[in-house]
Amino acid sequence: MLIPASSTEYLHIPVTLPAGVDTGSIPVRVAVVAHRANPADTEWHTAAWDDTDVRILIGPGSDLTLTAGDYRVWINLDPPGAENVVRQSGILTVT
Repeated sequence: MLIPASSTEYLHIPVTLPAGVDTGSIPVRVAVVAHRANPADTEWHTAAWDDTDVRILIGPGSDLTLTAGDYRVWINLDPPGAENVVRQSGILTVT
């Protein structure tokens, strides 16, 4: 995805879940980082479900104000049970 640094908008991240899974019962967080390592605990932000996508507000006036550069977008799903899923979900370029 490509956005200008001056834009405040929702970043949508598509998620494929097994049939019958209620997204309302799964907490979700997003990290948008400029490094290649796994995100630190302080880099995660609470996100929200939008049907089967996850969304988070980015840009000026949000919790995620980004300068020009390339960022790795990570998602963290915490479904019931022992799993705590962390995945890199794409690259965001800010101009």
